[in-house]
Amino acid sequence: METMNTSGGLPGNLTDDELKHLAQSERMAINVSNIANLVLFMAKVFASIESRSLAVIASTLDSLLDLLSGFILWFTAHAMKNPNQYHYPIGKKRMQPVGIVVFASVMATLGLQILLESARQLMAKVGPNTNPEKEKWMIGIMVSVTVVKFVLMVYCRRFENEIVRAYAKDHFFDVVTNTVGLATAVLAIRFYWWIDPTGAIIIALYTISTWAKTVLENVWSLIGRTAPPDFLAKLTYLIWNHHEEIKHIDTVRAYTFGSHYFVEVDIVLPEDMVVSEAHNIGETLQEKLEQVPEVERAFVHIDFEFTHRPEHKSKV
Repeated sequence: METMNTSGGLPGNLTDDELKHLAQSERMAINVSNIANLVLFMAKVFASIESRSLAVIASTLDSLLDLLSGFILWFTAHAMKNPNQYHYPIGKKRMQPVGIVVFASVMATLGLQILLESARQLMAKVGPNTNPEKEKWMIGIMVSVTVVKFVLMVYCRRFENEIVRAYAKDHFFDVVTNTVGLATAVLAIRFYWWIDPTGAIIIALYTISTWAKTVLENVWSLIGRTAPPDFLAKLTYLIWNHHEEIKHIDTVRAYTFGSHYFVEVDIVLPEDMVVSEAHNIGETLQEKLEQVPEVERAFVHIDFEFTHRPEHKSKV
């Protein structure tokens, strides 16, 4: 905040060429993830047929939903790339959390289905058929899939884009489910049959808890929740030190409206100040606030006193 106050801008801002290159890299990460999900899904279908393990089938169904969810996120990214300022005056960045909510809801639904099927198999006391040759194929495929997913997770975590990071979270989730699925399938073949549906239940519970948490996080971002106090304090510091003519700060609000914050500021300037000077102070303050990485848009209201009631009242 001190650097922004003294220099008038955020240090280390990317140039237009760097932003363009970053966008290309993000698209590449999404495309690579989608292609990998398709190839790995086909490999896991084969492993499921060979092993007939419920835990492996749970992991395979997860990959099937990866393709569906990947399409949802790809569509979201594509829609955000083509804004229409007449139909969407402030852009389509709200598409990010909406797409992630749909993504996470589908994943949580998968977990519930697997949980029910595992419970049914435990009550029926039916385990997977054992075959040493098929077991080798299953182990080889699942290990290969896990390694590829781990590499993709590390690659996607390099980006700040929320959609690419959703892919990274999904790849990490696949590493966990594939590892648990492989371990429980092998243990069920070697020792006790009930280890396999138990492993599937573990995967299902992990699926539901992980993606339910993701849904809640993104729902909060869509309903206008206030920013934390430390962030508001940073904005207040930036506003107060913006110009020596600012006599009072009436209001500082920051609330979620998608993945970033909208900021509303009321400042008090001298009553006899000319309009052009007051306008320049307000406009430069708006531009400075919008350079904060977490801020999407800022609105600066200028007044000459602060004893009146707030201009905006909440509607019941």
